[in-house]
Amino acid sequence: MRATELALGVDPTLPEPLFLQVARGLMDAIRAGRLRPGDPLPGSRTLAASLGLHRNTVLSAWRELHAEGWLQTHPARGTFVAEDLPLRRHRRLRAAPPAGVAERAGYDLGPLAPPGPDEALPRGALALLAGHVDVGLVPREALSRALRRALRDHGAQALSYGDPQGTLALREALARWVSSRRGLSAGPEHVMITRGSQGGLDLVARTLLGPGDLVAVEHLGYRPAWEAFEAHGATVVPVAVDHHGLRTDLLPGLLRRGSLRAVYVTPHHQYPTTVTLSAPRRMELLAFARAHRVAVLEDDYDHEFHYGARPVLPLASADAHGVVVYVGTLSKLLAPGLRAGFVVAPEPLIARLARARRAVDRQGDQVLELALAELLEDGELERHARRARKVYHARRDAFVEALTGDLGGVLRVEAPAGGLALWAPVDPSVNVERWAERARALGVLVHTGRRFVFEGRAPDALRLGFAALPEARLREAVRRLARALSPACGA
Repeated sequence: MRATELALGVDPTLPEPLFLQVARGLMDAIRAGRLRPGDPLPGSRTLAASLGLHRNTVLSAWRELHAEGWLQTHPARGTFVAEDLPLRRHRRLRAAPPAGVAERAGYDLGPLAPPGPDEALPRGALALLAGHVDVGLVPREALSRALRRALRDHGAQALSYGDPQGTLALREALARWVSSRRGLSAGPEHVMITRGSQGGLDLVARTLLGPGDLVAVEHLGYRPAWEAFEAHGATVVPVAVDHHGLRTDLLPGLLRRGSLRAVYVTPHHQYPTTVTLSAPRRMELLAFARAHRVAVLEDDYDHEFHYGARPVLPLASADAHGVVVYVGTLSKLLAPGLRAGFVVAPEPLIARLARARRAVDRQGDQVLELALAELLEDGELERHARRARKVYHARRDAFVEALTGDLGGVLRVEAPAGGLALWAPVDPSVNVERWAERARALGVLVHTGRRFVFEGRAPDALRLGFAALPEARLREAVRRLARALSPACGA
């Protein structure tokens, strides 16, 4: 590293003379290895200018370092770090240890939020976790080609600053896609590209919510969404879910509790129970939102994965009054490492989301966005969706068959109409948490009902993901679950 790139930490407010501070800074740089024996130093004028000091101050520092053997000068060549550095430190120039990151913060951090559930995957573990997909199904060759073309054809533009709303190419492609596949009549001005659906929820919360606002959420429900709302000052209010979805009849009662700003729902496959919000309740929810000017935050996290009949269209497809904020993702369709979500909403909200995005991380990954636009336009993403849907359908059936055969006495299993996981109530005689712990010891990871509870007693249930593992591994996971069951019974 060149000496001109070194931060020497000169502070004129300190009582120590400036030339000693310069000398100490250079000594610390040499000891830390940032300057090595034989490295050249800049001219005294250059270094003085970079530090905002008089040249004589730098010359005084160099005289001290020459005297101690840290520097040497070669006529007509300049000043260098000495090849034979002193083995002892001069008492007067004794340098403090190089500064590092402090062990403690010098300011108040506030209370520590409780840790989330541990999802570290032990080596060789069979993860039956909700939302996990098989990344081996990703069309990597097609994606690689699209990324190369994005860099080749849009290199300078793609690697520069861009629109915080997202690249126009992907917004146009997504607008056509949601219009044809999900019944949303949208243009690119109605689309915002985000870092996954969670990034979209956070931006919406940042834009719409504030202290004192209430947000109604499904209970049982999706904790990361609750945390995003609470992070921006809102109060989360749980609303019960039954076999028809969110209890919309309970919403009017919330108006008496304060400023109800939004209702968060997962109507296609309710998270975690997988039930679909019934048609009458959909109509009631939209009417309620329109009458009371409440935003409906629709999280359609797994729309592409449906088995059998066509999927139910989103709430947003029936929204004529601009009350629905539709949040979707391509990360579930492709892979979680490809952070690509989107928000579809009225243009005034999209403009505000883009303004909020500018203050958070400025913009998205333009190279990835251009590549995804190509995959959407040439039909590769739709072909991948069909292939993945076929694979996950077979895995769902094999998983349900294995669960019914080996654990039918303690689990109530129904094949979900879509999605990547199933909800399985457990016989009350089983200690679900102990069962999950013993399963983990046998290399199987599961989510229990406790993960989805806002308040009160957790239900005796498991949410079991089936998409990430091939059928043989799913059957092995069920066998291990059965082995882990016996000690958990009667507890």
